[in-house]
Amino acid sequence: MTKALVIKPEDAFSRGTIHFHDIPINTYSKTIEEEFSRYTADDFLAIWREMCVIREFEAILNEIKTKGAYRDVAYQHLGPAHLSLGQEAAAVGMAFALSPQDHIYGSHRSHGEILAKGFSAIRQLSEDELVDIMRSYRGGAVLAPVEKRHSGPVRKLAERFFVYGAYSEIFARETGFNRGLGGSMHAFFKPFGIYPNNAIVGGSGSIAPGAALYKRVNRQPGIVVANIGDASFGCGPVWEGITFASMDQYRKLWDDSLGGGLPVIFNAMNNFYGMGGQPEGETMGCQFIARIGAGVNPEQLHAERVNGYDPLAVIDAFLRKKEILRSGRGPVLLDTITYRTCGHSPSDASSYRTKEEVGLWRDADSLLSYRDRIIESGVLGADLLADAERDVREMVFDGFRLAADLAASPRVPLDSELIGSVMFSNARVEKLADRPPELARDLSDNPRVRQIRGKSRTAFADGNRLPALKVFNIRDGIFEAMLHRFAIDPTMIAFGEENRDWGGAFGVYRGLTEALPYHRLFNAPISEAGIVGAAVGYGMEGGRVVAELMYADFMGRAGDEILNQLPKWQAMSGGLLTMPVVLRVSVGDKYGAQHSQDFTAIAGHIPGLKVVYPVTPYDAKGMMNTALAGTDPVVFFESQRLYDIGELFVPGGVPEGYYEIALGEPAVKRSGKDLTLLTLGPALYTAISAAEELARRFDLSAEIVDLRYVNPLNYDLLVESVRKTGKVLLVSESVERGSFLQTVAANLSQICFDDLDAPPVVVGSRNWITPPAELEAMFFPQPGWLLDAIHEQILPLRDYRATTSRTLGELMRRARLGI
Repeated sequence: MTKALVIKPEDAFSRGTIHFHDIPINTYSKTIEEEFSRYTADDFLAIWREMCVIREFEAILNEIKTKGAYRDVAYQHLGPAHLSLGQEAAAVGMAFALSPQDHIYGSHRSHGEILAKGFSAIRQLSEDELVDIMRSYRGGAVLAPVEKRHSGPVRKLAERFFVYGAYSEIFARETGFNRGLGGSMHAFFKPFGIYPNNAIVGGSGSIAPGAALYKRVNRQPGIVVANIGDASFGCGPVWEGITFASMDQYRKLWDDSLGGGLPVIFNAMNNFYGMGGQPEGETMGCQFIARIGAGVNPEQLHAERVNGYDPLAVIDAFLRKKEILRSGRGPVLLDTITYRTCGHSPSDASSYRTKEEVGLWRDADSLLSYRDRIIESGVLGADLLADAERDVREMVFDGFRLAADLAASPRVPLDSELIGSVMFSNARVEKLADRPPELARDLSDNPRVRQIRGKSRTAFADGNRLPALKVFNIRDGIFEAMLHRFAIDPTMIAFGEENRDWGGAFGVYRGLTEALPYHRLFNAPISEAGIVGAAVGYGMEGGRVVAELMYADFMGRAGDEILNQLPKWQAMSGGLLTMPVVLRVSVGDKYGAQHSQDFTAIAGHIPGLKVVYPVTPYDAKGMMNTALAGTDPVVFFESQRLYDIGELFVPGGVPEGYYEIALGEPAVKRSGKDLTLLTLGPALYTAISAAEELARRFDLSAEIVDLRYVNPLNYDLLVESVRKTGKVLLVSESVERGSFLQTVAANLSQICFDDLDAPPVVVGSRNWITPPAELEAMFFPQPGWLLDAIHEQILPLRDYRATTSRTLGELMRRARLGI
C-alpha cells in the first residue's frame, strides 16, 4: 500500500525456490552441574517450591470438585476447574524467565501460569514494593484476611496473599483479585504482570499482539507471552493474531527507535489434547505446532519445540527467545511439550485416551524427575526438598481454607448492584500518558485542515442548500474529533484495513497520513478478529485506540472479539480494567446482501458495549469527541450513504472548536405536537420527508427525535414527546424483526401506557437479504411506508390510500413465513 514499497513485475515473475530452515526439537541437554553458573541453590529450590505450589493448589481443586472436601474442609465449588496437573514445569519454566515488566495472557487452563508468574514476581520485587502492592490493591481488601493470620516475613506474606487471592477469585469471593467476578477462567493480577486469562479457546491469541503493540508504540519495557493450548492453533483468531504480530511494517516502515518487531511469544502449552480431540494425528495436520511458523515469515517465527517437562529447558528457551525479541526480531513461536494427567475438567472420564498412556506420563512426572536430578547433583538434599514441599502444602492449604470460609471471605450479596456498577468505567480522561504526542508535522499546515477551512460549516447559505463539496460533512466531523485527540493523547493510535495512504475506505482519514507517524496510523491485515483483538489488548494495557472494520457486515469475522472480549473485561476485572477502544463500523448500501446490513441491534444486545449512530455532522463530531475522551468500549456506527451530507439541523452549523455530546441523549430534530417519529440511523432523513408530507397533505405536525444512541439511552426526552403527542412511530433501516427499535417500542408501551392513543409502531427494512442497489426501494423504509403505517395502525389519514400493507394481518403473515 505504501509508496515506499515498489512492486516490480520482473521481481514478481522471477524464478527461484523458497527455502526453509530446520526447526529445533528438544535440543536442551545440559546437566544440573552445567547449569551451576546460571542458577544458585536458592534458584533450584525456588523452581521446586513453585512446581509444588501449583501441584497442591490444583490437587485441592480436584478433590473438592470430585469429593466435596479436602482434608477436614468441606466445600462445594459450583464453578469450573480446568486443571493443569502435570503441566507444572512448563508454567514455572516460563515464569522463571520473566520479569514483572513482562506480561502474560492465558487460557481457561492457566491456574499454574498465574501462580508461577506471581511467585516469580514475588521473588524479584523488593519488600517495599510488595508491601505497597498488597496494601494498595483494592484498598487492602485481599490482604486484610491474610494479614490477620500471618505475621511472618514480607515475601512469605506475599505468597500467602497471592494463593489466597487466587482461591478467593476462583470461589467467587469478594476478596478475590477481581471481587470474584472473573472466576477460575478469567483470573489475573496486573501488579505482577499477570493479565487476563481467557475462557475462549485461543482468545489470548488475538489480544496479546495488541498488548505487545502497546509496549512498542509507547516504548515500554518487557515482553508479552500468549499462553494458549495446542488445539487453539486451529482457531481463526489465533492465526489472525499471529498475522497481525508478524507484519513487516514494524521493521521496514516504522521508526527504528521503536524497537522493531512486536515483542510477543506465542507459547503453545502443548498437552496433546483439546478436550478429547488430538491435534497431532487427528484434528490438525501440522504434526508439530512449531512447524506453523514456517508459513508465517522467513524467520519461521524462530519456532522451536521445547521439553516442557524440564523447567530448565523451558527457562533456557524463554531466555533465548527474549533476546530475539529485545533485538527487534519478534514475534516468536514456542511449542512447549507437556501433558495434563487429569481430565479436561474433573467431570472428564478421559474416555478418549488409555489408562496406559496416562500412566506413562505420570511415570515421567516433572516434579519427580526434577527432584531426582537435583538430589543426584548434590545441589540440594532430599530432606530439604521434602521440608520445602511440606511447607508449601500447608501454606496452600491455609489459603484454601481461608478462602472457603464464608465468614472470613464473603461473596458479594445477591441483592448487590456491584456488577452493574462495573460494567462501564464512565471516566473522562484527556490523555492516558503524560508525554508529548508524536506528530509528523504541524497540524495547522495539514492539507485536510486547510481544505476544511474553506468549507461552510452549515448546509445552507442565504437560505439555499449548498453543493456537497462545499459543506462540512460527517467525514470532516469525525476527522476533526480524531485529530483533536491525536494531538492530546500520546497513546492514541488508529488502525484497520486501508487506513493509511488511502485514508480509509471512505475517506474519513484523509489528512491523517500527513499528520501522524506510521506507528500511530497504520494498515492492518484483512484480519477482523486480529484487528479487534489487538485493540482489546492495547486498551487493556492502558492505551487509547480507534479500530476500523470498514463494513458492519464484517463484524461476524470478529464475533468473539466484539461479543466476548471487548465488552466483558471491565466487569470481569471487578472494575480494575478500562477499555478505551472505539470501534468504527460503517453501514453500507448499494452493495447488496453482504455489505449493506445494519447490526446496531446485535451490538446493542451485548452488555458492556456503548453503541452510537450519529447521522449529522454536528452529532458525528460531538459524539466522537465524547467517545475519545472516555474509557469504555464504543461501537461507533456510521452510514456510508450520509458521509457527504452537511449540517441541516443546528443553527450556525458545526462549531470549529471542541464540544461533546452527552452520552445517551437523544435530540429533537424537528418539533411537533400531533405525532412523534423516533428514528435511528439514516431513517432520520426518511422521517423528515414523511413529516413534510404529513404537514403538506394532512396538516399534521410531527415531532422527530433522533435517538443517536443505542446504549446507553436516556428515555426522558422520548417519554416527554410521546406524552405530548400520544402517538409514536419508530423507524430505522435495521431489518424490522429484532430491531433495537422493537425494544424502545416495548419500553415506551410500559412507560407511557396511559398516555398512548395507539400502540407504538415500528417500521424497518424488510426481513430479507439486502437486494442490489436498483431494488433497494423495496427493502429500505420509504417515506410512503411511514404514512402507510400511520394510516393503518395509528391515525387514519383523510382520503389516504396506502401503497403497502401495514395491517396487523400482514404483520402476522410475514411472521408466519419468517420474512
